[in-house]
Amino acid sequence: MTNFLRDLIVGGEIPPGERINERSLTERLGISRTPLREAFKILEGEGLVSIRPNAGATVVRLSPEDVENSLEILIGLESIGAERAAERATLEMIEEISDLDARMGEAFGRGDLMGYFHINQAIHQKIIDAAQNEALSRVYSSESARIRRFRFAGNRDRSRWARAVAEHAQILDALRRRQGPLLRELLRAHHRSGWAVARKALEQTETTS
Repeated sequence: MTNFLRDLIVGGEIPPGERINERSLTERLGISRTPLREAFKILEGEGLVSIRPNAGATVVRLSPEDVENSLEILIGLESIGAERAAERATLEMIEEISDLDARMGEAFGRGDLMGYFHINQAIHQKIIDAAQNEALSRVYSSESARIRRFRFAGNRDRSRWARAVAEHAQILDALRRRQGPLLRELLRAHHRSGWAVARKALEQTETTS
C-alpha cells in the first residue's frame, strides 16, 4: 500500500498541494481506511504528505528553493560517501550495484520510467551503503525520500533520461576502479544535471497553477 501510494505521488498522479481522497482510493483498491492511514503516517515521516486532524492527508508542496536546499544536503552526503565507498566497497557490493545498473538499462530500453527510477534510487543508496557508515546511510535515505518526486521529474525529459543512463555508466566505472574523487564529482554533476531539468518543470508548473 505504501509503495503504491508513494508511486502515485512521485509520478505526479496526486500533485503537490492536493488532498488525498481516501474514499476514492479505498474503493479503487478494495481496502479499508486503516492500511491507507498507516501508509499516510509512513509517507508523512518521509516528508511526502502532511496530516492534519479532521482534514486528512495532503501532498506536501515544496518550492524550488526547498528542493535546492535538500539537494545540496544530498550532494554533500554523497560527496562524503563516494570516496569512502571507493575505498571500502567489497567486491560483492560492487557486483550488486553492477547488476542493478544492468537492470536499470533494461528498464530504460522498455521505456519503464517508474521501474527505472526505483532501481536508480537503489543504486544511489547502495553506493552510500558501500561506505559502510550506518549513520550516513540512514540520513541519506531520509533526505533522499523527501525530494524523490523531484528527482523522478528530472527523467521525464527523454533526452535527460538518456544522458542519465550514460552518466550512471561512468559512475559505475569510477566505483569499479575505486577512483573516489572522480566518483564524487560524477555524482555531483549527475544530480545537478537532473535538477536543472526538474527545476524548469517545477517552475513551469508553479506558473500555470
